Amino acid sequence: MKYSAIALTMTSLLALSACDSAPQSAAPASTEQGAAMTIEQAVSHSDRTPAFVQRDAFRHPAETLAFFELEPSMTVVEIWPGGGYYSEILAPYLAEEGTFYAAHFPEESDSNYYQRSLSKFKERLASEAVFGNVQLTQFSPVTQLSSDIAPPNSADRVLTFRNLHNWYMNGGEEAVLNAFRQFHQALVPDGILGVVDHRLPESADDEAMANSGYIKESWVIELAQQAGFELVERSEINANPKDTADHPNGVWNLPPTLNVEEGDDAEIYKAIGESDRFTLKFRKPIE
Repeated sequence: MKYSAIALTMTSLLALSACDSAPQSAAPASTEQGAAMTIEQAVSHSDRTPAFVQRDAFRHPAETLAFFELEPSMTVVEIWPGGGYYSEILAPYLAEEGTFYAAHFPEESDSNYYQRSLSKFKERLASEAVFGNVQLTQFSPVTQLSSDIAPPNSADRVLTFRNLHNWYMNGGEEAVLNAFRQFHQALVPDGILGVVDHRLPESADDEAMANSGYIKESWVIELAQQAGFELVERSEINANPKDTADHPNGVWNLPPTLNVEEGDDAEIYKAIGESDRFTLKFRKPIE
């Protein structure tokens, strides 16, 4: 599907949702006339979902986005935004001067989960003014290369949070490599790819990546380099030394999923918190 056929502006979404209620509140404005919003202001704005705010202690959004060197005038693509944890930070941050593409699940997916998640995200775009500048596109790691997520050579930043393990579990190494190639295509020369995911210890068996939700940092770096990226920097912003990454139900034992029986086990996993994660910054070289 070509880019022009799938990019949805806020205007078209509102037209499709004429029966929905009006936006709950105005999009957060900058604190000074003509001044762009800071990352800290975007993280702390009042329109954020309370349940998402509770996760900030483990996800460190302000520090993570600063590490990826975001600026409010940039064109940014977020890959598979899910329920919108990062989208509701990025949308107001980029509203004044930037461009924000949310590359969600593919429209024609056979997955009921993907369809439900995409539908809920569209509802948020149509009903919450904080998302007024979002351009909805789609992404699939298992299709041929396309310009679906954004026009080629247009994005200053492509960001993906806790997604690579899903692509590997469903499509193997080729799916992850294909994803990196699509990101490379969308980025401008010298543009940055930011990656966060659940970290499997380097000493663990590679087979654990097949169903645990954890993946090895070194493996991700190698595939990104195969796709043409160069590693700029690693960060421990989202590290959690309490997480041993060897749980019976994989990463889903931990919050926020907490796939355990209520009782002592639940309290154990709550005490660990969210997963140990690597945070990687790659650059598309200037040819």
